[in-house]
Amino acid sequence: MSLSLSALSKSYQDTQALQPCSLSLQTGQLGALLGPSGCGKTTLLKLIAGLEVPDQGNIAIAGQTVFDYGSGVNMAVAKRRLGMVFQDFALWPHLSVFENVAFGLRAQGLVSQLKHKVMQALEQVQLAHLAERLPAQLSGGQQQRVSLARAIVTEPQLILLDEPLSALDAKLRESMQTLLMQVLKENGLTAVYVTHDQSEAMAMADQVFVMQQGQIVQQGTPQQIYSQPSHPFVADFIGRSNVLPGSQGRRLLRVEHVLLEQTKQAIAFEATVRQGLYQGSHYLIEAEVADQRWLFHSRQPMAGGQNLTLYGENHQIIEL
Repeated sequence: MSLSLSALSKSYQDTQALQPCSLSLQTGQLGALLGPSGCGKTTLLKLIAGLEVPDQGNIAIAGQTVFDYGSGVNMAVAKRRLGMVFQDFALWPHLSVFENVAFGLRAQGLVSQLKHKVMQALEQVQLAHLAERLPAQLSGGQQQRVSLARAIVTEPQLILLDEPLSALDAKLRESMQTLLMQVLKENGLTAVYVTHDQSEAMAMADQVFVMQQGQIVQQGTPQQIYSQPSHPFVADFIGRSNVLPGSQGRRLLRVEHVLLEQTKQAIAFEATVRQGLYQGSHYLIEAEVADQRWLFHSRQPMAGGQNLTLYGENHQIIEL
């Protein structure tokens, strides 16, 4: 089911939490709202959910208007057919896994084939064998999978996820990313995913919406956002970049594109090594280039004070 937002904004007293913003997602796409804390990501998610009322704008889910400032339409949360997954799991501690997943179905009176639907959702998140357990008997990753099963079992039009993996450790987060994407694709679900983790957004999203100070400053595929940033904040927030001398921050070279050997299309930069950090597959070297701090990768350690020439190819330089 598609999602379309037009000129949506929100203020709290004298504070503009969300500038007028627009976005759209096609059926089956995952859109990541990416940005630092306080940039408006969660506010935007709450407006979509109907948990907050926008000051202006329009929201349409699956082609149906659920909010329109001009006409006064404001559909209740329960009627928007949403699935929600939160950071803190939000499970009922006294209910079994089965009953937690069944809760939404019972609340909406969707009791036909209830057991089949619940067990099918639990099978999709690989928890059917733990249906009778209580949440306290599960790990954090298992509890989050219960939350996901509960969100999909009602066959929602749209899934909203508010930093759902941030409470999990790094290794578990990776496996949950894979499972989450698999479940969303299997069910053909459209999803809006709030995160401050750029690697998470880049790995999972079909469309990334980078937010800063209540605005969407750039939107596009992960590849477009990374390779063709159109805003200085995006270039700085996504990945690591070095500023070319004399460019006043308008010409950048990604850390991984800094070369240690000259090529035909390369520009040379004189550098002095400051320090290096071993990172397993390579060393991350910090150097000074024309009074700027640069970073680059090296397979070998380098001593502080060492002078060398670094290179960057023209086609790899980002122009802002």
